[in-house]
Amino acid sequence: MKASIHPTYFEEAQILCSCGSMFVTGSTKKEIHIEVCSKCHPLYTGEKRYIDTLGQVGKFQKKQEVAKQMSDARPSKKKIEDKKGDNQPKSLKELLMDM
Repeated sequence: MKASIHPTYFEEAQILCSCGSMFVTGSTKKEIHIEVCSKCHPLYTGEKRYIDTLGQVGKFQKKQEVAKQMSDARPSKKKIEDKKGDNQPKSLKELLMDM
């Protein structure tokens, strides 16, 4: 290894979570601030809540509402197919059955 090109390694770096928990690990930074840790993450705690720091969940739910409104406004495919079936000429089988 070359000398003086590697960052300083701190063996007792503190990791501070927004929930208030703190633990120690090794890192090249002396102190690291995080938003979610194993003590407050819903996957580990079993809680049913969203972790949404950038508003991504809200954007997704809004898109889903708009999509539902759009699908309710347009006619269903079955109605469209029924209308198309009325304009098409009858098949040979249907003509023979009518006789």
